[in-house]
Amino acid sequence: MDKPLKTPPPYPIASVDHALRAATMLQLEGGATVSQIAERLGVARSTAHRLLAMLIYRDFAVQDENRVYRAGPVLELAAHSQSQVSLLRAATLPHLRRLVNLLDETANLTIRTGDTARFIASVESGQALRVGSREGMVFPAHRTTAGLLLLSALDDAELAEIYSAARYRDRPADRPDLVQLRSELKRVARNGFAVNRERSERGLVAVGVPVRDRDGTPQAGLSVSMPSVRYDSHNLPSLVATLNAAARAVEADLAAAH
Repeated sequence: MDKPLKTPPPYPIASVDHALRAATMLQLEGGATVSQIAERLGVARSTAHRLLAMLIYRDFAVQDENRVYRAGPVLELAAHSQSQVSLLRAATLPHLRRLVNLLDETANLTIRTGDTARFIASVESGQALRVGSREGMVFPAHRTTAGLLLLSALDDAELAEIYSAARYRDRPADRPDLVQLRSELKRVARNGFAVNRERSERGLVAVGVPVRDRDGTPQAGLSVSMPSVRYDSHNLPSLVATLNAAARAVEADLAAAH
């Protein structure tokens, strides 16, 4: 039986978390000032400056002539990839904020790379009991809502290549059962949405829909995450309808940007 993979550490170190989140921002967003980093992390400007200085020292960041911090050599993405991610993220963030205002649950945008799903944007709910930001986090694709949505667009040959036994030679326990996975992906494709009940994290439920490109191919997943105690399956149709409206708005903004 699969176990949830991600569990918050019992003794989190705030400074480490802040540094990792700052590095993620620089990688996904292309650059930020000290003040912007401080505001996003909710820390003093002097604290943000010290974090960035350490990131520069370890080549996770660089500072340009305009005092803007950018991803360093360790985090640098290919220019084309960074451009696509930045555009997708910028177009989606306003809609994530609207989702949070409407649903008061944490909203996320996720892309797939091979057999992993990466959260490239996350807006937290304001509730005391809430799912925290997942921005920058990477999970096995088959364990996440968006990952299932994006995998469901693949044919059998593509799926077999991603989950070939050879790729998992050193970690066979991580390889999903392909027969079971294909069956689930067909259901996800047919429904047009996915529900994740504690597959990635204990006590968490997520519901998501695809964001499609001009050809109709899913390019990202738009989802909301909530504590499982607050999830009511009777609200699923309304939740999916709200997510689909947001996804169509993102697609329209992306089309206008091109």
